[in-house]
Amino acid sequence: MRLRKKFVAAVSSAALAAVLLAGCSGGTGATAAEAATATAAVSTVDGTQKASAVLAADKTATTVGDVSTGDASVVTLAGGSASSDAGGVTVNGSTVTISKAGTYRITGTLTDGQIVVDAAGATVTLILDNASISSSTTAAVAATAVDSLVVMLADGTTNTLADAASYADDADVNAALFSAGDLGITGTGSLTVTGNGNDGITAKDGLVIRSGTVAVTAKDDGIRGKDYVVVDGGTITVTAGGDGIKADDTEDADSGYVAIAGGTVTLTAAGDGVDAATDIVLTGGDLTVRAGGGHGVTAAGDTSAKGLKSGVITVLEGGSTTIDAADDAIHSDGAVHFTGAKVTVASGGDGVHAEGQQIVDGGSLDVTTSDEGLEAADFVLNSGTVHVVASDDGVNAAGGSGTTTAGTGGGGGGFGGGPGGGGDEVGPYKWTVNGGTLIVDAGGDGLDSNGTASITGGTVVVNGPEGNGNGALDVNGTFTISGGTLLAAGSAGMVVSPGTDSAQGWISASLASAVPAGTTVQIADGDGNLIATYVTSKTIQSVVFSSSKIRSGSGYTVYTGGSASGSSTGGLSAGGTLGAATKITTVTADQAAAGGGGFGGGHGPR
Repeated sequence: MRLRKKFVAAVSSAALAAVLLAGCSGGTGATAAEAATATAAVSTVDGTQKASAVLAADKTATTVGDVSTGDASVVTLAGGSASSDAGGVTVNGSTVTISKAGTYRITGTLTDGQIVVDAAGATVTLILDNASISSSTTAAVAATAVDSLVVMLADGTTNTLADAASYADDADVNAALFSAGDLGITGTGSLTVTGNGNDGITAKDGLVIRSGTVAVTAKDDGIRGKDYVVVDGGTITVTAGGDGIKADDTEDADSGYVAIAGGTVTLTAAGDGVDAATDIVLTGGDLTVRAGGGHGVTAAGDTSAKGLKSGVITVLEGGSTTIDAADDAIHSDGAVHFTGAKVTVASGGDGVHAEGQQIVDGGSLDVTTSDEGLEAADFVLNSGTVHVVASDDGVNAAGGSGTTTAGTGGGGGGFGGGPGGGGDEVGPYKWTVNGGTLIVDAGGDGLDSNGTASITGGTVVVNGPEGNGNGALDVNGTFTISGGTLLAAGSAGMVVSPGTDSAQGWISASLASAVPAGTTVQIADGDGNLIATYVTSKTIQSVVFSSSKIRSGSGYTVYTGGSASGSSTGGLSAGGTLGAATKITTVTADQAAAGGGGFGGGHGPR
């Protein structure tokens, strides 16, 4: 698994970038070899992995246990000097050096000084007890040789660390709180860290925050661990000129990950909110991210301003996550798996982008604004609730070129394109809905696949585009429906319907005139029984509907007017009455909309 993960991280930045240039256009922006390489790369990341599986394959984080404070050696800071009777402590002016394993209580103020831990292979614990340390030349606390540094924030205390205004480019120590080994932060007090010259808190190995109130302001990255950054609790606030939280080991396949299991984490970053070379795993806590100024801001130059960015996989299994990002809100070079978390995002790019699989297995995902809502080579909704608002495509299964074939199930093209249009390139991409609820409000294509698509269950409501250059549904290859409920409404220029070989019936109606927003649209069977009530949120001129109530070969009538009642799912109401509704058109199940191209035609009763 580890070798596989590193292969994906290496390939995705090159081959996949070339392949994705083709985007939803179905163009040939990459060679067949590049497409094959990219497809093989993304397929090696298993998007069904749960948090436990991902973390089990990652390097085990150091345990930060309870700290015994009774026998701690005391170091008293006094402005430009310090004092201590401990055998492992030496004081030289305003520099305090700790050279032995043990627990040390730091109290007082050190002006333009430094705490140095030089104890190779040892575990050293610093209890900050109303300690204030600043330096004009280097880090405030620097463990230059240590196996593990533990910083405990004493109960009820307020502690501050601030470093130099700048560092040399090749400086080994370059953060206000620095550890050459592992670093753990615990306790119930507070710590304010100001990284004037570079990062706020840095560990050259792993970094674990167990508890405490930690506020970091940094010129560059706020909190950085090479092997990993793990947050188990506490209240953490970061304001960073670079990335908020970062794990940057690109050499070891089991390292470079970020895991948040608890606490309250608030990140404001000019760069990425969370940047992990491999994995991001969220199993609890409350995470709030604002990256690059938010969705209404264009990131400067080539700055990466994503909310969550992972090189391999992001798993959102628990807790609550809110993201506002100038670029993609959630981005992975491999896969993204939603499996129980509550996630709300606003994005200036994609709401959620995965170059491989993007799988929703529970929880809720709300994309409140985006360019493209959800993009992946393979999008799957099994359960949970997904709501997408996008100025362009709502859900886009896309990549580069694949095998060119004529569409046979739901191809696009032309007015009333209907089932089976042809000619668009069909790649190894797909979106699938097996359950759950998917609501899309799109300015471009509502549900778009440069490959195939299928619905086997769940509820899908698409409030599609008003312009005829896009459609509520756009599928280059086969599109089948065998269960669930689908209502897709939008313009009439690019109408796509499920294939005639679908196991569940469907109707497709192109309306003679535009139906304005706020209109109740109703569908009734030949006996006058109401089978669907929908209230438009924008002007529409086409409706595609499928449910278990649709029977092949039967006629159905579309009305406007009447009333809607009960709960609403994206405009699809639980109930309604026809009343004095006006008849608009009559259609036959499993036939393309009037005026349509494609193969059309019906089939016998099921």
